[in-house]
Amino acid sequence: MADTQQANHPHSAHDAHGHGEHAHASFAHPMAPRMLLGVFAALIALTIITVVAANFPLGRWEIVVSLTIATIKASLVVLFFMHLWYDKPFNALIFVASLAFVALFLGITLIDSREYQPEIEQRTIEHVTTEVAAPAQ
Repeated sequence: MADTQQANHPHSAHDAHGHGEHAHASFAHPMAPRMLLGVFAALIALTIITVVAANFPLGRWEIVVSLTIATIKASLVVLFFMHLWYDKPFNALIFVASLAFVALFLGITLIDSREYQPEIEQRTIEHVTTEVAAPAQ
């Protein structure tokens, strides 16, 4: 009885996922196994690239490389495994906007942390020299 009431309701739970009027009894977006395996292979390759990149001293580019690879992997998961590729364009816009804001916030944080890095290093050196000069009693 509850299923019939929900199916006749103008704002069913299915509409909230962006599928609108083309509600089906079966899965909405079946994907070819070849596509899913291709995305899986890309995720594995990107994971290997992440591990290899972690073994190279990239200096200040290390965080940029790591976050870029992580963003690509997250995008693949969201687009294909979570079916954003087949969803309403507005949902994709929200996803891209959220990525832009995360990048903005991380960028501002990293810029700010680099501003104070010399001061942090100086305090660390002072702390180590005071510990060496006055051993624990």
